[in-house]
Amino acid sequence: MTEDAVHELAQVNIARLKAPLDSPQLKDFVDALEPVNAAADAADGFVWRLQSEGGDATDIPVFGDSWLIVNLTMWRDADALTAFMYQGRHREMLARRREWFERPAEAVTALWWVPAGHRPTVAEAESRLLHLRTHGPTPYAFTLRTSYPAGASEPVPGEVPEGLDCSV
Repeated sequence: MTEDAVHELAQVNIARLKAPLDSPQLKDFVDALEPVNAAADAADGFVWRLQSEGGDATDIPVFGDSWLIVNLTMWRDADALTAFMYQGRHREMLARRREWFERPAEAVTALWWVPAGHRPTVAEAESRLLHLRTHGPTPYAFTLRTSYPAGASEPVPGEVPEGLDCSV
Protein backbone atom coordinates (compact mmCIF):
# COMPACT_ATOMS: atom_id res chain seq x y z
CA MET A 1 0.00 0.00 0.00
CA THR A 2 1.40 3.43 -0.92
CA GLU A 3 1.70 6.30 1.54
CA ASP A 4 -0.98 8.23 -0.38
CA ALA A 5 -3.45 5.34 -0.10
CA VAL A 6 -3.38 5.53 3.69
CA HIS A 7 -3.96 9.30 3.75
CA GLU A 8 -6.62 11.64 2.43
CA LEU A 9 -6.39 15.38 1.93
CA ALA A 10 -8.63 17.54 4.12
CA GLN A 11 -9.57 20.97 2.83
CA VAL A 12 -11.36 23.77 4.66
CA ASN A 13 -12.32 27.16 3.39
CA ILE A 14 -14.46 29.80 5.00
CA ALA A 15 -16.08 32.92 3.61
CA ARG A 16 -17.69 35.99 5.17
CA LEU A 17 -21.06 36.70 3.57
CA LYS A 18 -21.83 40.18 2.23
CA ALA A 19 -25.56 39.65 2.81
CA PRO A 20 -27.90 37.06 4.35
CA LEU A 21 -28.18 33.77 2.47
CA ASP A 22 -31.86 34.46 1.72
CA SER A 23 -31.13 37.88 0.20
CA PRO A 24 -31.46 38.68 -3.52
CA GLN A 25 -27.71 39.49 -3.57
CA LEU A 26 -26.84 35.85 -2.75
CA LYS A 27 -29.58 34.16 -4.82
CA ASP A 28 -27.21 32.99 -7.59
CA PHE A 29 -24.78 31.58 -5.01
CA VAL A 30 -27.50 29.73 -3.10
CA ASP A 31 -29.07 28.43 -6.33
CA ALA A 32 -25.69 27.02 -7.41
CA LEU A 33 -24.96 25.19 -4.14
CA GLU A 34 -26.84 22.00 -4.97
CA PRO A 35 -25.44 21.53 -8.51
CA VAL A 36 -21.89 22.41 -7.42
CA ASN A 37 -22.08 20.01 -4.48
CA ALA A 38 -23.46 17.29 -6.78
CA ALA A 39 -20.54 17.88 -9.17
CA ALA A 40 -18.10 17.62 -6.26
CA ASP A 41 -19.73 14.41 -5.03
CA ALA A 42 -19.26 12.90 -8.52
CA ALA A 43 -15.73 14.24 -9.08
CA ASP A 44 -12.80 11.85 -9.48
CA GLY A 45 -10.90 11.77 -6.19
CA PHE A 46 -13.71 13.22 -4.07
CA VAL A 47 -14.08 11.42 -0.73
CA TRP A 48 -16.46 13.33 1.60
CA ARG A 49 -17.91 16.71 2.49
CA LEU A 50 -19.36 18.19 5.62
CA GLN A 51 -23.08 18.74 5.35
CA SER A 52 -26.08 19.28 7.55
CA GLU A 53 -29.51 17.75 6.99
CA GLY A 54 -30.07 20.46 4.36
CA GLY A 55 -27.40 18.90 2.13
CA ASP A 56 -24.80 21.65 2.44
CA ALA A 57 -22.85 23.26 5.27
CA THR A 58 -24.18 26.82 5.16
CA ASP A 59 -25.96 26.43 8.49
CA ILE A 60 -23.01 24.83 10.33
CA PRO A 61 -21.36 27.40 12.61
CA VAL A 62 -17.67 28.25 12.25
CA PHE A 63 -15.66 30.45 14.62
CA GLY A 64 -18.94 31.37 16.35
CA ASP A 65 -19.68 33.92 13.61
CA SER A 66 -23.06 33.74 11.86
CA TRP A 67 -21.70 35.68 8.85
CA LEU A 68 -19.08 33.00 8.12
CA ILE A 69 -19.83 29.87 6.12
CA VAL A 70 -17.63 26.80 5.97
CA ASN A 71 -16.75 24.25 3.32
CA LEU A 72 -14.95 21.16 4.64
CA THR A 73 -14.10 18.38 2.18
CA MET A 74 -11.86 15.34 1.79
CA TRP A 75 -10.00 14.43 -1.41
CA ARG A 76 -7.72 11.68 -2.63
CA ASP A 77 -4.97 14.24 -3.25
CA ALA A 78 -4.27 17.85 -4.25
CA ASP A 79 -4.51 17.01 -7.96
CA ALA A 80 -8.09 15.80 -7.55
CA LEU A 81 -9.04 18.88 -5.52
CA THR A 82 -7.43 21.25 -8.02
CA ALA A 83 -9.05 19.51 -10.99
CA PHE A 84 -12.48 20.04 -9.43
CA MET A 85 -11.87 23.61 -8.26
CA TYR A 86 -10.91 25.02 -11.63
CA GLN A 87 -13.50 23.49 -13.93
CA GLY A 88 -17.21 23.75 -14.67
CA ARG A 89 -19.69 25.37 -12.35
CA HIS A 90 -17.25 25.62 -9.45
CA ARG A 91 -14.90 27.67 -11.59
CA GLU A 92 -17.80 29.98 -12.48
CA MET A 93 -18.56 30.37 -8.77
CA LEU A 94 -14.93 31.22 -7.99
CA ALA A 95 -14.99 33.94 -10.62
CA ARG A 96 -18.00 35.56 -8.92
CA ARG A 97 -16.96 35.13 -5.28
CA ARG A 98 -16.39 38.89 -4.70
CA GLU A 99 -20.10 39.49 -5.42
CA TRP A 100 -21.08 37.33 -2.46
CA PHE A 101 -18.18 37.32 0.00
CA GLU A 102 -16.01 39.92 1.70
CA ARG A 103 -12.41 40.11 0.54
CA PRO A 104 -10.38 38.17 3.13
CA ALA A 105 -7.65 39.90 5.13
CA GLU A 106 -5.95 36.61 6.03
CA ALA A 107 -5.89 32.93 5.12
CA VAL A 108 -9.35 31.41 4.63
CA THR A 109 -8.26 28.05 3.19
CA ALA A 110 -6.13 25.32 4.76
CA LEU A 111 -5.17 21.80 3.72
CA TRP A 112 -3.81 18.90 5.77
CA TRP A 113 -3.36 15.15 5.47
CA VAL A 114 -5.36 12.80 7.66
CA PRO A 115 -5.47 9.02 7.96
CA ALA A 116 -7.81 7.52 5.36
CA GLY A 117 -11.32 7.26 6.78
CA HIS A 118 -10.92 10.12 9.29
CA ARG A 119 -13.59 12.80 9.01
CA PRO A 120 -12.43 16.10 10.51
CA THR A 121 -14.68 18.21 12.70
CA VAL A 122 -15.26 21.94 12.30
CA ALA A 123 -13.18 22.47 15.47
CA GLU A 124 -10.28 20.58 13.87
CA ALA A 125 -10.63 22.66 10.70
CA GLU A 126 -10.69 25.88 12.72
CA SER A 127 -7.51 24.79 14.53
CA ARG A 128 -5.73 24.04 11.26
CA LEU A 129 -6.76 27.36 9.74
CA LEU A 130 -5.65 29.31 12.81
CA HIS A 131 -2.35 27.43 12.81
CA LEU A 132 -1.80 28.40 9.17
CA ARG A 133 -2.57 32.04 9.98
CA THR A 134 -0.13 32.01 12.88
CA HIS A 135 2.76 29.98 11.43
CA GLY A 136 2.31 30.06 7.66
CA PRO A 137 2.37 26.83 5.66
CA THR A 138 3.74 23.86 7.61
CA PRO A 139 3.08 20.12 7.36
CA TYR A 140 0.31 20.69 9.96
CA ALA A 141 -1.65 23.14 7.79
CA PHE A 142 -0.69 24.26 4.31
CA THR A 143 -1.93 25.70 1.02
CA LEU A 144 -2.11 24.48 -2.56
CA ARG A 145 0.85 26.77 -3.35
CA THR A 146 2.97 25.46 -0.49
CA SER A 147 2.04 21.84 0.10
CA TYR A 148 3.59 18.90 1.93
CA PRO A 149 3.55 15.18 1.20
CA ALA A 150 1.08 12.78 2.78
CA GLY A 151 2.19 11.60 6.19
CA ALA A 152 4.04 14.85 6.95
CA SER A 153 1.30 16.54 8.98
CA GLU A 154 1.84 14.96 12.35
CA PRO A 155 0.40 16.93 15.28
CA VAL A 156 2.57 19.75 16.57
CA PRO A 157 2.90 20.67 20.24
CA GLY A 158 1.35 23.89 21.49
CA GLU A 159 -1.89 25.65 20.89
CA VAL A 160 -2.98 28.64 18.92
CA PRO A 161 -2.42 31.75 21.08
CA GLU A 162 -5.38 33.13 23.02
CA GLY A 163 -7.04 36.15 21.47
CA LEU A 164 -5.92 35.44 17.92
CA ASP A 165 -8.15 37.37 15.56
CA CYS A 166 -10.42 34.86 13.78
CA SER A 167 -12.07 37.37 11.46
CA VAL A 168 -11.53 37.27 7.74
